[in-house]
Amino acid sequence: MAIQFYNTLTRRKEEFEPLEAGKVGMYTCGPTVYNFAHIGNFRTYVFEDLLRRHLKYRAYTVTQVMNLTDVEDKTIRASRETGQPLKSLTKKYIDAFFEDLDTLGIERAEHYPAATDHIDEMVELIRKLAEKGHTYEAKGSTYFKLDTYTDYGKLSHYDMDQLKHGASGRVDVDEYAAEEARDFALWKAWDEDDGDVFWETELGKGRPGWHIECSAMSMKYLGETFDIHTGGVDNIFPHHENEIAQSENATGKPFVKYWLHSAHLVVEGRKMAKSLGNFYTLRDLLEKGYNPLAIRWVLLATHYRQPNNFSFDALEAADQSLKRIRDFRLRLRSVTGGGMDFEKETAACEEAFGAALDDDLNISGALGVVFDFVRDTNKRIDENELSQEGARRAEQMLDRLNAVTGLFGFEEEEAPADILELVKQRQQARREKDFAKADAIRDQITAQGWVLEDTPDGPRVKRN
Repeated sequence: MAIQFYNTLTRRKEEFEPLEAGKVGMYTCGPTVYNFAHIGNFRTYVFEDLLRRHLKYRAYTVTQVMNLTDVEDKTIRASRETGQPLKSLTKKYIDAFFEDLDTLGIERAEHYPAATDHIDEMVELIRKLAEKGHTYEAKGSTYFKLDTYTDYGKLSHYDMDQLKHGASGRVDVDEYAAEEARDFALWKAWDEDDGDVFWETELGKGRPGWHIECSAMSMKYLGETFDIHTGGVDNIFPHHENEIAQSENATGKPFVKYWLHSAHLVVEGRKMAKSLGNFYTLRDLLEKGYNPLAIRWVLLATHYRQPNNFSFDALEAADQSLKRIRDFRLRLRSVTGGGMDFEKETAACEEAFGAALDDDLNISGALGVVFDFVRDTNKRIDENELSQEGARRAEQMLDRLNAVTGLFGFEEEEAPADILELVKQRQQARREKDFAKADAIRDQITAQGWVLEDTPDGPRVKRN
């Protein structure tokens, strides 16, 4: 089965056929670096990570570009409110963003262009639009003329004739309500609120609008037409709609072939908001002691086009799922006998796993396949029907699936010396038939976060 994705542009699943065989150019809208990214942002970044990993699993060479929005209304406002220079402020949050990516096991993109490093490309793109009659100037700013583009609205599928238009017919803010289709700023004239954030260009003293940034940077690194553009559903209008308008009118070519968008994340069934006390950054959750891999699990395990209900119960359930995988892998390593080589079983599992993800990244189906395999294989181990070679083959398959999900890896953590000493003391107490002391030592080991198991080969400890 070929890979299929739901294309927001056409509102249907389509077979994925890249512009160049074996290669994929993918642009993912990155963070606006005025604060720490929140878990709603990371829901989208984790979905994009799964998309990237699965394409690589299917032998595509992926070139991913994720922008860093370091000049925009929010960054300038944060700079002004904190008294920090823009570059200093944004560097702090760019560094934090990369740390958070690593914490969640999100693979690095090939390019992370910052908007402030690509002003010349933006000015050139605006110049092309002006030459073709798609812009006008007002009070030193340059705007895109919506009435010069009859296809506006083809991504969001809004009926432009039914939408409200502002009294001025144009808008200067980077984000605005979905029901208002207005001429938007490509280049914003400097005003005193911008402080020292400006560039002297042929367009005048000012700075770029948010929308032009992504058009200029995506086309610089991926070409005037590329394969996949992703983001959250909140980006569809106006941001991605405006990207299409700018790009296609500047080049005369289709901008993007496939548009993929992730649905919103809610927390405990409610929209995430600071006023509700349910607004979390990744760092907030880590401070509460939650396992970053469990956070990744919860962000990933709901299909990207379905709203993700992030809850603390779900985090606990994810932690249990991770422990189940860990215990299964430990059990595979303990298999020493003869029996089934599991070649057909692992091949069938991997085929079904891949087929699920080929179907618009059906992650719940893919996870279900793996846990069915874990259940069935545990039964084989119980009945001494799995060979050592079969166990090795099963572990190797999990490694391959882990390369796609980042959820199935496991390196056994070696118990520290003090825990191993307690194990020895317990063994001695058991030999002396002092079972009360042995039980007390077991409780002490458990209290320190370790599980002690008595096996035919002797005691074994693992992380709880």
